This record gives sequence, structure tokens and C-alpha cells, in this order.
Amino acid sequence: MSPGLFAQGTKSDYARSQGLRKRFANGVFRDAVRPTWFADGTFSYRIALPNGASEHVLVDPVKGTRMVVPRSELRGKQRVEVPSRAAPGRRPVRREWGSPDGKWSAVIRRGNVVLVDRESKAETRLSDDGSPGDSYGRVLWSPDSRRLVAIQTKSGGDRRVTLVETAPRDRLQPRTVTYPYRKPGDPIPHARPRLFDVGKKRRIPVAEQLFANPWSIGHEHWSSDGRRFYFTYNQRGHTVMRVLSVDADTGVVTPIVDEQCKTFFDYANKTFVRYLDATGELLWMSERDGWNHLYLIDLRTGTVKNRITRGPFVVRRVDEVDVKARELRLQVHGLFPGQDPYHIHHVRVRFDGTELTHLTDGDGTHGPLRFSPDRAFYLVTFSRVDLPPVTELRRAADGKLVLTLERADIGELVRAGWRAPERFHAKGRDGTTEIYGLIHQPTNFDPARKYPVIEYIYAGPHGHHVPKAFRPLHNLPMAMAELGFLVVQIDGMGTNWRSKAFHDVCWKNLGDSGFPDRIRWIRSAAASHPQMDLSRGVGIFGGSAGGQSSTRALLAHGDFYKVAVSDCGCHDNRMDK
Repeated sequence: MSPGLFAQGTKSDYARSQGLRKRFANGVFRDAVRPTWFADGTFSYRIALPNGASEHVLVDPVKGTRMVVPRSELRGKQRVEVPSRAAPGRRPVRREWGSPDGKWSAVIRRGNVVLVDRESKAETRLSDDGSPGDSYGRVLWSPDSRRLVAIQTKSGGDRRVTLVETAPRDRLQPRTVTYPYRKPGDPIPHARPRLFDVGKKRRIPVAEQLFANPWSIGHEHWSSDGRRFYFTYNQRGHTVMRVLSVDADTGVVTPIVDEQCKTFFDYANKTFVRYLDATGELLWMSERDGWNHLYLIDLRTGTVKNRITRGPFVVRRVDEVDVKARELRLQVHGLFPGQDPYHIHHVRVRFDGTELTHLTDGDGTHGPLRFSPDRAFYLVTFSRVDLPPVTELRRAADGKLVLTLERADIGELVRAGWRAPERFHAKGRDGTTEIYGLIHQPTNFDPARKYPVIEYIYAGPHGHHVPKAFRPLHNLPMAMAELGFLVVQIDGMGTNWRSKAFHDVCWKNLGDSGFPDRIRWIRSAAASHPQMDLSRGVGIFGGSAGGQSSTRALLAHGDFYKVAVSDCGCHDNRMDK
């Protein structure tokens, strides 16, 4: 064994590893700015300092001034609350749906839709085909109360998984426990919208050819004039996404958006639908050009009026839709060449795709924008794993920086031995695409030594998984590194929030796990980091999808990965995932 590896995993290593959380607790200051706004347009905040001290800061956004003031100076200032624009929570479970004109209630009885006259209490059953295995549920009234849509759902399969509880708390003997768990290919709930004419007390047939095999239907919406009903259709397998329009008089179904993909739609993360009734338009999110962007669609014809965003970056989410100003506020990835493409930035753009305004530009990933009560200014904090939080005050009109309010102080953290993970990027399997990751070192890192390398893997295609924001403690990788390793984390191809082609690598190919990129990245890192010892191979560990990947590393790439620890892996994708 080489001298550089001799002391690896000693008792003192384990003691240091177990003590990291306590060692690095309470070592960051000036990192949290929580403003209190006042009626005169100023705001204050209290900032924590070392040794239990603190200071009060008063900021005038209009003058662009920041002053440390005694607390007494803030007494008597009239506070102003920032209006909440939080998204509504989950809809409550309902048993009755009242018509907009107040004359009717729709209820579900024995799986069928029953119409109740609120004045006379007379009841009329609108449907007669509901049953325990195919019952009606949610009801959506047209604005003119002439029509309603009720969602009828056929039950899915009843497969159950059996587990053995070996040590129940309430008895000595083990017992079996079962719970519902669908597997690939099992029947799933099948929802269909049913259209009813309230005046004639009859169902209007709606042809199902365009939504015959749903994974889900959603985004149900009546036009403001009650003449059309809209909904989205996500076909099982996620290769077809549609926005469908139903004529309220005839039941004829017309596709407004009909997207078909050879691989898959990322319906869980990249779906955005907003109906703009007043102008007959639709805001729609799509990866049709290879990047996740927004489009303005004519809701009557389905034609694309214009692209709202374009370019080699991706829209992560829509934070705000201002219909009156015809503007959107968005979170995006990959906005600035030269920065890590996973950094979150904020932009504002008009519905017609013009006036894309950068609301952030710092070299880091950004938290939410926190606006002043009059929305003329906002605070935003950004950071990187190797950059402590920076809090800025910016002007909402153009995103320009007014003041840097705080730069976090990590002096005590560093004096406690903290080391920032090292950011590293290298070319992936295609020799062109940059792959991003981290290298974690032990606190007693010696650049003259050689260290075995372990990868901490999670390659789930629903997201990217290498940390981007500052944190004092990266639990597992830091604890493992403290035992005498260099621990790496990498986002290979097949993970999310890059181009569609980058993401598509995972399609029917979860076993790939980005390994060709990961192996190339590790070798590139070792070429510039002589402390990385690959001579005995690389270790790897992970849980859940990471457990699957770590086992796969040995099976498919045993020439490179030599040891794996796999927790709760789902190893046979014919049965799961």
C-alpha cells in the first residue's frame, strides 16, 4: 500500500467525520436578509454577527443608501406588509358544485351526476352509467350555467405489494402488510370528460379518439362565453401531449395543440398552460425546438402567434403572468455563457417575445425575488458552493443593481477547517458537451498525498442533482471524504435541465446513468489533480435510483468502478421505474 493511503479510515478520521455537523454549525453570518418595509418606502433588517452580536440596517432604495442605525431609530416607523402572491393551495375535496347563476347544484350520488334545483330541491339524475369501478367525480360548470362537464374515471388495476414487518411495535410476532402499487403495464385510472346540457337534462356525446389512452387529463377550463371547454391530454407513455377544445353545443373535439415526441415529454417539470380568454390566446411550454421554451398560441386556430423565448437556455418555471402588461416573469437555466448552465436566473419578457430583461446577472444560482410593497424594487440572494450568499437590491423596471446589501461572512467556518467543494467541468462522451460536477476534499487535505476516489451518484432523470447553492455541510459526500477519500458528484447526460438531446439519453436507457460522461469527467479531473488516485479503480455509492446506478457501475463498467454500495436500488426496470 502506498504511503499516501496508509492512514485512510483511522479512528480519528471517523471521529472527525461524525463531528462535522457540530463543527460547522453556526459559522455563517450576514447570510439572511429579511426586510421589514415602511410606509415611506424604506426598509430595515437585522443581521446576525459573530459572538451573538447583531446590527440593524436601514435602506432607502430610491436614494440608494444603506446605513447601520440604532434600533431606537426604527421605532415608530409605520410598517407596510408586502401583498402575498402565493399560488393557491390544493383544492378542497368537494361533494357539491354550485352553478354560477346560483340556481343549481351538481352532486355525485352512487357514482352518478345528480342535478339539484336549489329552490325546489327537485333532483334529476343526469348520468346513469356511473358505477363503483367507473364513477363520476369533479364537476366544472360553464360560466353561463347552461352546460357542465363531469369527469368520469374508470378504476385502474388493484395490484398490491406484500411486505413483512419483522418487528411490529405492538406485538412480538412478524406480520405481513400489503399496499397498492402499480407496475409497468398495469391498468391505470382512465379519466374522460363528460359534457351535459343542463336545460335539456341530457348528455352531449364527446368522441374520445383524441384522448383514448390517457395517463392524465388536466388543465380543464371553460371559455368565458361558455361555448368551448378545454383540457390537456397526456397520453400514456408520454409521447403525445394535446390541448383539446370541445364545442359545448355539438361535443366536437378539435386539437389546439398536438405535439408528438419520439422519446418523451417531461410532463412533471415542463408543462405550463395558461388560457387567456380576453384575447383568445394560450401560453404553452414546449421543447419542440430542443430547448424548453414558451409559445403564444392562438386559442381559436392553434397556430403559433409567436415564440416568447428562444435560444440555448431553458425555462425552468413561470413565476408570474401579468395579463394586463402582457409580461411574464420566469426562472431560467443556462442564460449566461461562461457560467454554470444550472445556475437559476430571473428574466422578464413580453408576450410577443420582445424586451427580454435580465433581472439577475450574478455568477451564481439565485433564490426567489422578494419585491417591495409597490413592486418597484426587489431583493435577491445568489450563491455557489464556493461563494457564500450575496444579497442584492435591484430595480424592478430594468433589473439594474441598486445596492449590494450583504456578502455572507464565513470566517468562523473557514477557521473551523471548512473547505469548499471544488467545481470542475470537462467534456462528456461526445467530446463537445460540458459536464459539471464537484470534488469534495477532507478537511485535512494534503496536496502532496494521493487519495482514492469515490463517486456519490444519483442519476434520476427528473432533475439535476449536483448542488449549486452554498451550504456549510454537504452531508454524505463531506462525511465520506473525511475518511480519507476524494468524493465526486457529477451530472451526466440523461439528467434534466439542459437541452432536450441531453435529457433524451435516459429514454428507455436508465442503465446508462450517464456513465460514459462520468468516467470521462473523472479521468479529466485526475489528469489535472494528481492527488486523485485511480490506480485501484473508483468506488461508488448511492440510494434508490442511485442504488440502481451504483450496482450498474460494476456490471457495465467493472473495468473502472471496483467497489459499490447500493441502498434500496430498483435494479430491474422491467418491473419498476
